[in-house]
Amino acid sequence: MTRFKGQYGSGIREASTYLGQNYFVVDSSLLSEMLQLLHDEEQFDYCVDVTAVHYPTREKQFDVIWILYSFGRNERIRVKTMIADGESLPTSVNIWPTANWLEREVYDMFGIRFDGHPDLKRILLPEGWKGFPLRKDYGIIQQDKEWVQINLGIESGQ
Repeated sequence: MTRFKGQYGSGIREASTYLGQNYFVVDSSLLSEMLQLLHDEEQFDYCVDVTAVHYPTREKQFDVIWILYSFGRNERIRVKTMIADGESLPTSVNIWPTANWLEREVYDMFGIRFDGHPDLKRILLPEGWKGFPLRKDYGIIQQDKEWVQINLGIESGQ
């Protein structure tokens, strides 16, 4: 991890270990290069998950996290970056095909776009759904009442 800090300087905002698992917090401008490097040079050959967390009161409202695994080293690493609402990130599908549906889920639930994704569309909710349910400003019992009425022909139970 020291090597990365030396190579990327302030672009690596944090590099540490927590409960035996390494993690990096990287500037979003370095994300694509860092993910490629971890795949090619550090043997992180499997993308376990891509997820996000919403902090609506921060300027950069979203943490986006990649959880990677190296079969050869039997090791996990987390890579986190922060972006503002409306910003996008480069896709990692070209590095790990397993990121395809994972990035689609982050888009579906948080509205975060991944540039270059081969098929970025909703994966859990119907195409016409309004809003992004895992954002903290999406009401806990909020539901797209219009979609329910049009597509199911019933009144929403909310």
